[in-house]
Amino acid sequence: MLYVVLFFLMFSLYLYVVLGGADYGAGIVELFSSEENQKITKKTIYRVMGPVWEANHIWIIILIVILWIAFPAYYNILVVHLHIPLTIVLLGVTLRGVAFVFRHYDAIIDNSQKLYDIMFKISSLITPIFLGMVFGALISGKIQLTDDISNLTFYEAFVKPWLNVFSFLVGLFFAALCAFLSAVLLIGESVQGEENIYIRKATIATVVVFVIGLLTFIYGYVNEYMFVNIFIKDLYAVSAMVISGLLLIPLWLTIKKGRRVLSRLFAGLQVFLILIAALIPHFPNIIITETHGVSLLKNIAPDSVINVLGVSLTIGGAIIIPGLFHLLKSFKMIKILDQHNNPSI
Repeated sequence: MLYVVLFFLMFSLYLYVVLGGADYGAGIVELFSSEENQKITKKTIYRVMGPVWEANHIWIIILIVILWIAFPAYYNILVVHLHIPLTIVLLGVTLRGVAFVFRHYDAIIDNSQKLYDIMFKISSLITPIFLGMVFGALISGKIQLTDDISNLTFYEAFVKPWLNVFSFLVGLFFAALCAFLSAVLLIGESVQGEENIYIRKATIATVVVFVIGLLTFIYGYVNEYMFVNIFIKDLYAVSAMVISGLLLIPLWLTIKKGRRVLSRLFAGLQVFLILIAALIPHFPNIIITETHGVSLLKNIAPDSVINVLGVSLTIGGAIIIPGLFHLLKSFKMIKILDQHNNPSI
């Protein structure tokens, strides 16, 4: 059952990066648009995200619950050493949700709408940056584990792991990836005549993702980060990045031509390859400290707990996944099933 639990852990992570990432990216796309295009994007986002934005975040809840129940030692490191950026993420998600609702459903239309717009766009940018910084902290080697945390200063224990250049670059990379995913999604959701807005955004976001990813790698290599040293020696990670690079060509072609289905498939594949490259080299040592890696599989829950969790996830998945599929299909977000859209595949 451990493999079932691990599958749902990674599956939830992937879906949250793709769906939740596109959700965050919508606000980033709107933020970095002209005033005229912001009005267009705002209407498109409302129409697209309105029915599904809450469902996009169910995956991070599942992810946290799995970590909490099955991998308590790993969860403990997260919530203790990274409680500051995680709290900022929680505030960002809350403010973003409030702003999204009130800027569309507020009974009184006044200047408060401008405040809601600003809240939505800024929190859409800040939240994925800090999410990325959390992952950057886990692999930066800045976390100091000790039997007595009182031996560390507040800065060493709770700030140094995430407030550094490498973690910030990882945060920027994830935010750029979110913008890319959203722009690709919006290509297929825009009305006729507005596709070029999102085609241009997707193209720019692709370049930004590549540049920030390259800068992050170079910075990590120059400063001899353990993660980068492990990465360049791992055949699977290097292969995933090579394939990802080669797929940029068909990705750009499908984006330029406004192929709503193929562009989404290539975008989803890019995310899969990025996650493979980021996790495979040092798995199960997801956390890299100053001296060694911390295994995800160390001090896990008893077999009895793992078995119950595995069964629960299997049953829950059999209910939730078809329900999500039906939700997306109902609002015509799965274009490959819409015969009217087949010519634009």
